[in-house]
Amino acid sequence: MVRVRFAPSPTGYLHIGSARTALFNWLYARHNKGEFIIRIEDTDKERSKPEYLEEILASLKWLFMEWDGELSYQSQRFEIYKKYADTLVKKGLAYLDGPAIIFKVEKSKKVAFEDMIRGTVEFSTDEIKDQVLMKSDGTPTYNFACVVDDHEMQITHVIRGDDHISNTPKQVMLYEALGLELPKFAHIPLILSKDGGRMSKRHGATSIFEYKNMGFLPEALVNYLSLMGWAPGNDVEILPLEETIKLFDVKNVNKTGAIFDMDKLSWINGQYIKTMEINKLTEKVESYLKDKNIIQGEYDRTKLAEIVKAYKERMRTLDDFVSVYKYFFSEEIEYDEKAVEKHLKKPNSKDIITKCKAACEADPKFDKASLEESYRKLAEELKVKAAELIHPTRVAISGKTVGAGLFDMMELLGREKVLKRLAKFC
Repeated sequence: MVRVRFAPSPTGYLHIGSARTALFNWLYARHNKGEFIIRIEDTDKERSKPEYLEEILASLKWLFMEWDGELSYQSQRFEIYKKYADTLVKKGLAYLDGPAIIFKVEKSKKVAFEDMIRGTVEFSTDEIKDQVLMKSDGTPTYNFACVVDDHEMQITHVIRGDDHISNTPKQVMLYEALGLELPKFAHIPLILSKDGGRMSKRHGATSIFEYKNMGFLPEALVNYLSLMGWAPGNDVEILPLEETIKLFDVKNVNKTGAIFDMDKLSWINGQYIKTMEINKLTEKVESYLKDKNIIQGEYDRTKLAEIVKAYKERMRTLDDFVSVYKYFFSEEIEYDEKAVEKHLKKPNSKDIITKCKAACEADPKFDKASLEESYRKLAEELKVKAAELIHPTRVAISGKTVGAGLFDMMELLGREKVLKRLAKFC
């Protein structure tokens, strides 16, 4: 059975690169009906913090990556590592340096392994110094603990970032010295920024929960991450998780680095918003607005669903609904100064808005069809294009030049709010 692992260190939050590594492991396990194991590499006692671990696990769950079995912690396995290290000392393959145990690296040898993505990879032992196995404080080094744990946890495939590729020959030597079977290795190219460098905070958010706070959907983020270095073919860009599981194979991951593009992620997120069933999307918007303390106390949920329906075609993130919610449910709205200057400060603007307000007051139904008819009729009377009435009205009632259809907005706002906001500019 395929058995893979994701081994985060709780010394920081889960960032985008590690999340992609976890996802490729999870997809490979699910595709092969195998197991996805979480191992916590918490040997750095000073830097490891419970809040980091909590956030890492919550991020994985938010991205649908449930794991199999119990979590394991390296900090609870020091005696096991010591036993393996002592075995190498007894074999004459490692030596003591005070309380530390060090593995002897035989020089002028070649260490080769097969990588599922890169093919044969070879290193010379002349480039590798003797390897510390157990430090003087009794803690294991990364490479040694990895080998022991992957063997004991029966890991069949080690799928990780290619920043670990220089660690692999060191680990291969330890597998061979201990007489253990090698797992299969796959080293995934790093995620790069648009300028070709390593991704960092200046290129956009890096923590997974930062993306959640920015209003991205987990479905969209998983979709985007799965396509960073892998593709199902036929230029498919929107791929539900169930389909990704069916098609994914780590052997088909590209050898070159994947470029992170926030605009592309936003577009994919917008596609998920656009096609999501309205009740489900309303629930997500509602939850997001409550988390942001935008929704406080009582509110009209039916009206919120109508607003979400009217705006979802135009939205790219849940955060885009913040300003929309405010101008529908708040008494005061924020005005775009440039929009006010352009559409509400012309010599005839006051007269136009006054006439629009009168048409709204006289409208018998105040629904979108009736309002549109009233505005078309007024435009004919004034011998102007309908746009000359629509644009200033939109800015007056919403503060912005873009949004849903004007008459949809007016119906959702209701007669009282529309007249009150138009009156400000009469």
